[in-house]
Amino acid sequence: MVNIADTEKKGTGSGSGKNWAEEVVNTVEWLVTAFILAFVFRAFVMEAFRIPTGSMADTLMGAHFRLRCRQCGFPYEYGFVPERYRLLKDNVPAGAMGLPPTRCPSCGFIDNTGRAEEVSNGDRILVLKCIYQFVEPKRWDVVVFKNPLEPPINFIKRMIARPGETVEIIDGDVYINGLIARKPPKVQEELWMPVYDNDYQPALPDEGTFNGHNWKQPFVTAGSLWKEDPANPVLFSLDSPADQVNALAYDTKLGNDFRTAYAYNDVDDYRNMPVCSDLMASFYVICKGDEGGAGISLSKYQTIYKAWVDNKGKMKISRTFGGSETELASKETALVLSGRPVRIKFANVDHQLVFEAGSEKLSYDLGLRPGDAGERKTNIEPRVEILGSGKLTLSHLSIVRDTYYTSGRERQGRKILRADEGSPLTLKADQYFVLGDNSPNSEDCRWWESKGIGNNGREYDEGIVPRDYLVGKAVFVYWPGGFRPSIGQSSFPFAIIPNVGKMRFIFGGRDN
Repeated sequence: MVNIADTEKKGTGSGSGKNWAEEVVNTVEWLVTAFILAFVFRAFVMEAFRIPTGSMADTLMGAHFRLRCRQCGFPYEYGFVPERYRLLKDNVPAGAMGLPPTRCPSCGFIDNTGRAEEVSNGDRILVLKCIYQFVEPKRWDVVVFKNPLEPPINFIKRMIARPGETVEIIDGDVYINGLIARKPPKVQEELWMPVYDNDYQPALPDEGTFNGHNWKQPFVTAGSLWKEDPANPVLFSLDSPADQVNALAYDTKLGNDFRTAYAYNDVDDYRNMPVCSDLMASFYVICKGDEGGAGISLSKYQTIYKAWVDNKGKMKISRTFGGSETELASKETALVLSGRPVRIKFANVDHQLVFEAGSEKLSYDLGLRPGDAGERKTNIEPRVEILGSGKLTLSHLSIVRDTYYTSGRERQGRKILRADEGSPLTLKADQYFVLGDNSPNSEDCRWWESKGIGNNGREYDEGIVPRDYLVGKAVFVYWPGGFRPSIGQSSFPFAIIPNVGKMRFIFGGRDN
């Protein structure tokens, strides 16, 4: 072993010199070591992947057009499909391409100008590899795996069911062993989809291409004392007796309806989509005075759920069915609606009612079984109403819907019903079931018609991901579709400016 002090002493002699051969050997050793460590790290610890398609939109983007509605300014993305432009699969051109018709997910404006827009690359993500060698995947994890039908190709989807579990999709919700599988809060936040945001008002409402008609404010004031502020149309005001509850109703004939539309997909796709009744509405309220209150009413099937908070801080959730109202939950708080804006949120999602007023929260569990939220009447469109009494000003009104897992696809005249209602799928040992967040446009376990391909002639069951094919867990979007700097009248061919605001962690599941 070489002593450090001896080395320092030798280096100070008047005739000392560097052994260049030794220095070169040391440098090469370090480079080889660094290469080996990088290779090992990439192979076994962390690897970067690029998302090629939109099967996980809007959580993760494949190649896409990054857009803002030309009418209201709402930002959204539309998927780029190279084959439509006679390009090779997974080819992202550097120049602008003609934009197919798109539909704003907030105001419903259908843009069919065909203008040219630049194409953004898919999100680049970091995947934690080999983690599933040591721990079981959690439900709602975003996982990378080898496609059982084409093992050289990696897929990315969301983990839904695990070995020994029975999975069934009922009215867009996931049921495991007969009980609804609720999403963790951070995952749920990722999966909310816009229906309408009142902060984005169209500039030219008379153009006539808002879902096929002129645009009108979809929150209807008729029959109540609510008034729209003509000088500032994003605000609503109310001046009523404190004991008179007024309803501001959302009209789907004027605004977007509650179908499971995806701005990322083709415009015509949404017309035949089912209706989603798991909704959340929110707004900010200022109460001018000591009396009054505010709330939200959401209906599902034949039942109306109402959340209400008064200016003295009492919160309550009630249910109305067959004309009879029943209080489900309530609590007293120190919340005051006067003097400052307070955010009100009410969600009916995964058979759970969640009411938030400022920092206060009240919830009620409707039950985990399919019938616990009432008899399913999927042909009944849900209703959303904003409620108020006293002197109020509302702002930042918005409605979002939950993701909706579609099922029962027809292919070549044959309907595939894997894990559909009435056709549950029970997973065997080392089998997993995955779905894409962009459910209508995702090739996943629901639709695979062939057995999986294994080594040495081995086959895997249809519609499952075998444990052998799990690659890892997606954890971070480190390079979302970036920006191209402008050079004179043209754009730089590569998107070298990072989209820092879209860098984010990818939230997964938890044991439940």
